[in-house]
Amino acid sequence: MKVKELMTQDPATLGPNATIGEAATLIKQEDLGSIPIVDDGRLVGIVTDRDIVVRAVADGELNRPVREIVSGDVVCATPEMSTHEAAHLMSEHQVRRLPVVENECIIGIVSLGDLAVKEAKDRRVGDALEHISEGVKERGNYR
Repeated sequence: MKVKELMTQDPATLGPNATIGEAATLIKQEDLGSIPIVDDGRLVGIVTDRDIVVRAVADGELNRPVREIVSGDVVCATPEMSTHEAAHLMSEHQVRRLPVVENECIIGIVSLGDLAVKEAKDRRVGDALEHISEGVKERGNYR
């Protein structure tokens, strides 16, 4: 199965000048774990709920621009990538979400939950998902 068959299309995004508070509000409203940060449609980074807490809330700095806490080195999937490849990337990089990028523009996002739906049919994906969860539990990091 290809990533494009499972991904959430047109995910919620913010620009780099949005405030950290706006990012937190959007994460809450949309029940998300992260927000892709885009500039003119191009993915420039991602901000997770954990980034907001550790890099901003702890310092009482919610009015700063989100670009100040963005994780810029984002691992991405392509729409034509297989779900096996996506699961491998998630496992290798210990992440729970992959922005789906085509021509440098974000077109979707695929999550651990999306792949878990497929897991019932394919044990190899399930093994990769289990490995991601083990790594997260060991580090106490829930990206």
